[in-house]
Amino acid sequence: MKIIVTGAAGLVGQNLVPRLKSRGHSNLVGIDKHTANTEKLRQLNPDITVIRADLASPAEWTEVFANCDVLVLNHAQIGALTNDPFHANNIVATEKVIAVARAHGVPYIVHISSSVVNSVARDFYTESKKAQEKLVVESGIPCCVLRPTLMFGWFDRKHLGWLARFMQRVPVFPIPGNGRYLRQPLYVGDFCDVIISAIEHPRPGEAYKISGQHKIDYIDLMREVRSAIGARTPIVTVPYRLFQALLETYALFDRNPPFTSKQLEALVTPDVFEVIDWPGTFGVRATPLADALRETFQHPVYSKVVLEF
Repeated sequence: MKIIVTGAAGLVGQNLVPRLKSRGHSNLVGIDKHTANTEKLRQLNPDITVIRADLASPAEWTEVFANCDVLVLNHAQIGALTNDPFHANNIVATEKVIAVARAHGVPYIVHISSSVVNSVARDFYTESKKAQEKLVVESGIPCCVLRPTLMFGWFDRKHLGWLARFMQRVPVFPIPGNGRYLRQPLYVGDFCDVIISAIEHPRPGEAYKISGQHKIDYIDLMREVRSAIGARTPIVTVPYRLFQALLETYALFDRNPPFTSKQLEALVTPDVFEVIDWPGTFGVRATPLADALRETFQHPVYSKVVLEF
């Protein structure tokens, strides 16, 4: 079957493509607008079609949707200091992709939504992801919606991957507040197996919360990361307001910071996401957290690949 993946050069896309290939899928198209990361996708996967394009601006990418069997609608703006990038990438681009998919008669979508659509947090990312999911569900195209929690794995440029690299460069690793913020990290390798199951065994009209099976406080998660990368960096707690002020100061000098004050607010929001038996439902394995962290940071090839922001 012909499978198109939008946002293919990000965390999920870069992990999904090699796993699709390992399952025998060869007619793959990856679309992303990030120049350097799209080139990295092309270098790592010279046997698939890779298109660099801004989905908010219809151009040559529209014709590739002809004869598409499954669209993995995966593109998303994750971080930014203003609302405009979220609106452009999560809403406008999705409207245009859906219009093109309808025009070409795409029969099925697997939509990568987010657990934040059920979060109590209110920020640009949360509101735009809610709007994006609504667009997909109401598109008239049969779709399966997957709502993952915070993910980590190969090619992780913004979350645990960036924190691990930061931990290796600094004399001490700061934690905001007391660090007792419950997290449910999801290994992207497991999530990609869920996506592939939803592709190979379509589930139109269904939506699933795909949460990490392991609940852990943020400070303990950082200790697990430290162990996986073999670091000895001391982990210290920093008063929340001081940490927030440091982030806001850093944002004055970096237009695209890896961690923003809005993300800090989301970090400490007391969300607990429902854990369903997605391994049983989709017939996949949930990798134990410690094993998943070792696979992430000790893979001989992919752990060395660092994507750009």
